[in-house]
Amino acid sequence: MNALMSVAAAASRYRGVQLNTASPAQLVVMLYDGMLRFVSEADDALVRGDRARAGERIGRAIAIVDELAATLDPTHAPELAENLIALYGFCKRRLFEANLNRDRDALADVVTSLTPLREAWASVAGGR
Repeated sequence: MNALMSVAAAASRYRGVQLNTASPAQLVVMLYDGMLRFVSEADDALVRGDRARAGERIGRAIAIVDELAATLDPTHAPELAENLIALYGFCKRRLFEANLNRDRDALADVVTSLTPLREAWASVAGGR
């Protein structure tokens, strides 16, 4: 178990360095990646019938969507910010519905809605 703990500690240090050296665009890509990973993990949990894990993963995805919404600055592009706030609101509603109704289609809607934004940010960040 000691070797496993040292691997986990090394991975944690790597993620810390990655966060500290990433550009703002790369940080946004990381947020999208995390959100999409949590949605995928929630979907897997729903397939297995693990509602508690699905709910926890959906909660993490919602927190990231909230963070993405909080970082918007409408002073630079008010119409874009308004559209993104509406999209994030839609995604949050679908995540809540997925959690309440064990609705995998709702999770798929979130992935379909936000993947193009993740790809656009990745392109801006340098093709990640």
